[in-house]
Amino acid sequence: MPFTSADYVEVTGVTIDDGHGLEYANFLAENWVKDQAFAKSKGWITGYEVLVNSFPRKGEPDVYLITRWAEWATPADEEARAAAYREYKAKSMTDLQKESGMRAEYRHVESSMLLRAMTPRN
Repeated sequence: MPFTSADYVEVTGVTIDDGHGLEYANFLAENWVKDQAFAKSKGWITGYEVLVNSFPRKGEPDVYLITRWAEWATPADEEARAAAYREYKAKSMTDLQKESGMRAEYRHVESSMLLRAMTPRN
């Protein structure tokens, strides 16, 4: 095989209603990026990025959110991570869901893909 398996890569495509681009950009900068940095500091993910679709065609997302990780967490690890995340955020699941619901008024998840990076063998 000429390649070896590398990171899993989750790509989420998001559209943003007109007039809410700055609002969503502020959310990404003030929350999403910080949350991803927290996850990376814990070793849960290997990387993340925000990509903007500079010339979106009709039906294409405005923003792509990328998250990379090396391996899946066990169910026990997932529970421990969820507890650590709630402690880090200092919010309940109810509060987090409510905030997500408020963003859903102007941002829409249009697609989600799980890809696998492949590294060429030397």
